[in-house]
Amino acid sequence: MKFMKLGSRPDTFYTNEAVRSVSSEVTSDLIVQVKGSRYLLHKFPLLSKCLRLQRICSESPETLQHQIVQLPDFPGGTEAFELCAKFCYGITITFSAYNIVAARCAAEYLQMTEDVEKGNLVYKLEVFFNSCILHGWRDSIVTLHTTKAFPLWSEDLRITSRCIEAIASKASTHPFKVSLSHSHSRRVRDDVSCNGVEGQRQRPAAKGWWAVDIAELGIDLYWRTMIAIKSDGKIPSNLIGEALQIYASRWLPNISRRIKANREPAGSNSDSDSASEVTSKSRLLLESIVSLLPSEKGAVSCSFLLKLLKAANILNVSSSSKMELARRVALQVEEARVGDLLIPSLSSSSNTLYDVDIVLIILEQFMLQGQSPPTSPPRSKLGTERRRRSRSAENIDFKLQESRRSSSASHSSKLKVAKIVDGYLRQIAKDINLPLSKFIAVAETIPDFSRLDHDELYRAIDIYLKAHPDLNKSERKKLCRVLDCKKLSVEACMHAAQNEKLPLRVVVQVLFFEQARAATTGGRVTDLPSNIKALLASHNIDPSKPPRALSTTTSIPGDDQWSTVSGLRSPKSRISTLRMKLAEDDDLDENDMNPDGMARPSKFKGFCALPTGPKKMFSRLLSTNRNATEKS
Repeated sequence: MKFMKLGSRPDTFYTNEAVRSVSSEVTSDLIVQVKGSRYLLHKFPLLSKCLRLQRICSESPETLQHQIVQLPDFPGGTEAFELCAKFCYGITITFSAYNIVAARCAAEYLQMTEDVEKGNLVYKLEVFFNSCILHGWRDSIVTLHTTKAFPLWSEDLRITSRCIEAIASKASTHPFKVSLSHSHSRRVRDDVSCNGVEGQRQRPAAKGWWAVDIAELGIDLYWRTMIAIKSDGKIPSNLIGEALQIYASRWLPNISRRIKANREPAGSNSDSDSASEVTSKSRLLLESIVSLLPSEKGAVSCSFLLKLLKAANILNVSSSSKMELARRVALQVEEARVGDLLIPSLSSSSNTLYDVDIVLIILEQFMLQGQSPPTSPPRSKLGTERRRRSRSAENIDFKLQESRRSSSASHSSKLKVAKIVDGYLRQIAKDINLPLSKFIAVAETIPDFSRLDHDELYRAIDIYLKAHPDLNKSERKKLCRVLDCKKLSVEACMHAAQNEKLPLRVVVQVLFFEQARAATTGGRVTDLPSNIKALLASHNIDPSKPPRALSTTTSIPGDDQWSTVSGLRSPKSRISTLRMKLAEDDDLDENDMNPDGMARPSKFKGFCALPTGPKKMFSRLLSTNRNATEKS
C-alpha cells in the first residue's frame, strides 16, 4: 500500500491528567476541546494554517491566560484532529488509505487550504489521493471502505465517487496492468501463471479477479460500485453474476439458522431489537442483490436464484423482489434440482412445510413463455418431384427445420421440467398438511405431452395417499384423475393393481390396460391380494384368468368365452363387464362438478379411448363370440 510522510520533527505530544499537551519552551495559550478531549496548544502554529480557528479566535473574547475553542462536531474525532495539529507543528506524520479520509475531512473542517498558506494540508492530501491512492487497486477499496464513517463529508468532497470510478475502471483491466498490493498481486500472478498446462487452465479465472475484493464493501457502497461496473459495459454478464454470488455467500450465510434463533423467545428487549435490526439489514441486502442481477438469461445459475428465493422467503422481503426472482427462475427452471425447489414456508396462515404457492408461480411463468411442442418436419416428396424442387423451396424447408429445432429445444426443456415436477411432488406429498388442491395444481401445471411416462407421478400419488389416509372416496378419485394409466410401466401397473389405497376405478383401468398389454404380448396378468380380488368379485369382475391369443378364424364355443365372469346368462366379454362397471361409477360422479359448474371429463370416455391394437383384438373377440352364439 502507498503511504506519505510529512514533517521532520519528533513527536512531542504527551498526556498529563487527561489533557493532551505538546512539549515546548513557549507557554501554551490555546485550549481546544474535541468531543470530550482537551488539548493544551499554541495559537501561532495552528492559526497560521487553520482559517477556521482564526475566525473563531477573532470572534471570541481573549482571556488573560488561555483562549478556549470548542469543536464538538469535528469529523474524525481526536485522532484526525491530532494529525492536523502535528502537521501544524511540523511533527512527522504518516498518511495511508486507512486514515486519509479522516484527515481530509478534518483538514476541510479546519479550512487548511491554499488561501491560508501555500502547500497546506488540503493540497498535500489531494495530491497524494489523486496520484497514489486512486492508482492503487487495494488502496482504492480500503479508502472507499473508510468513507462509510464520514458519508456526508465524503460525498461533498467527492471522495466516494472518485474511488468508485477508479475501482470500476480497474475491474475491466487485466490484473497485471493494475497496481495491486504485494500479497494480492502475488496471488493473482499465481492464478494466471503461464507456466505449463495448469497455468493455461487457470488463466480464465483471472477475468473475475476483482469480485472477491469488492465483496468486503458494505451493501450501499457495493451497490454503487456494481452499478458503475455494469454501466461501463466491459464486464460480461456472467462475471457480474459470479460477483453477486460471491457477495451473497459472504454476507448471507446461514440465514435459516439465524432466523430460527430469532424466532425463539428473546431473553430481553435488547435481544429482540438486535435480531430485528439484523433481519432488516439482511432484507435490504437481499433486495439490493436482486436489483443488481443481470437481465441476460443464464448470467446466474438457477440454483443461486432459488437460494436467493429461499432467503427472500425467510427474510420476508418485498413481494416485487419475490416475483422478480420467481420470473428469473422460470426462465431456466429446467436447470433446477428438486432440493432447490423445496422452499420452506414461514407463512402464519399456512402450516405446510414448503411454500408451494411460489413454485406454482414459477411453473406458471415457465408455461407462459410461449413454448410449443415440436412438430415433425414435412416429408420430402419422392422421385422426380424431389429433383424438381427449386433452390428457393429448399431454402424455405431449411428455415422451417431451423424454426422447428428451436421449438424442439423448448419441448426438451418441458420434458426436463416434467421430471423435476414429479420429483418435487414426491417430496411435498409427505407433508400431512399439504392440501389436495395444491398437490393437484402442481401436477396439472405440466401439459400431458411433457410426461413420457407416469411412473414418477404414480409414486407421488401413492406417497400422498399413504400420508393422508383420511381422504374420502371422492377426494381419492379427484387425486387420481391426473394419472394416465396408459403411461404406466409394467412394474408400476403391477404395483398399482395391488394398491389397496387406489380407488377401484383406477385398479380396474390398470387391470384393463395390463390385460390389453398381456393380450398383445402373450404375458401374464399380475396376481392380486385376496382383499382386492374380493372387492372386484363383488362387482362381478374376475381378473384371475389372462386373455388368450385370438385370431379371426378361430371359433370359440359359447361356454368358453374370454370373459371369466361366472353367473352371467348371456355371453359377454370382459371388456363389456369393465365398461359397465366404469359407467356405473361415472353415474355416481355426476354431481362431482368443477368449481366453474362444468362437469369433469368422464374417465369412462377416456377409458374407451384405447390403442388401435387392443381395439381390433376386442372387436374380433366380440364378433367371434357373436358368431358362436348364432351357430348354437
